[in-house]
Amino acid sequence: MSRNKYKKSLAASICAWLGTIMLTGLVVFCIPLTLPRLFGYHIYSVVSGSMEPAIPVDSMVYIKTEAPEDMKKDDVIAFYGARDSNAIITHRVVENRIVMGEFITKGDANQTEDMNPVPYDNFIGKVTLSIPKVGGAAQIFTSAAGKITAVVIIIAALILETAASAIEKRRYRQWKRRNASEVEKIS
Repeated sequence: MSRNKYKKSLAASICAWLGTIMLTGLVVFCIPLTLPRLFGYHIYSVVSGSMEPAIPVDSMVYIKTEAPEDMKKDDVIAFYGARDSNAIITHRVVENRIVMGEFITKGDANQTEDMNPVPYDNFIGKVTLSIPKVGGAAQIFTSAAGKITAVVIIIAALILETAASAIEKRRYRQWKRRNASEVEKIS
């Protein structure tokens, strides 16, 4: 057996480790933003304090599509603020008027019920989970700048992994040349 055993390069190990950590971190961060969508959930970030303290600003909420007729008093629902609006509101059901096909809602932090009833056509679903403080980070990563950052992280990780491989191949060839006679005996 050889006394001069091959040792991996510290630089290659560090590059590979950093690249793996970067990719793993990105995947772990993206899982709660993507995987639930496969199971029919809508994911939104809370930008107003109308549901505080139950759902603070910068929370991430998971909404499951359900039949509007099944919503009960005190359920927290998500709905479009107006028929042609992109604004999504998360408020608590005060009353479900099934015959009229509408909800009376109220934000927990608001003094009065919402001015207009919410028609079933504007209903998105029921809030099933709220994670405080994660919504702000999610907004950053789903913005254009966040997506560019994710691509840069992926490219940097690939460069680190490629550098690790190149460093290791070069080091191994050098070791092999220095120990050619011992390598032939082993082979």
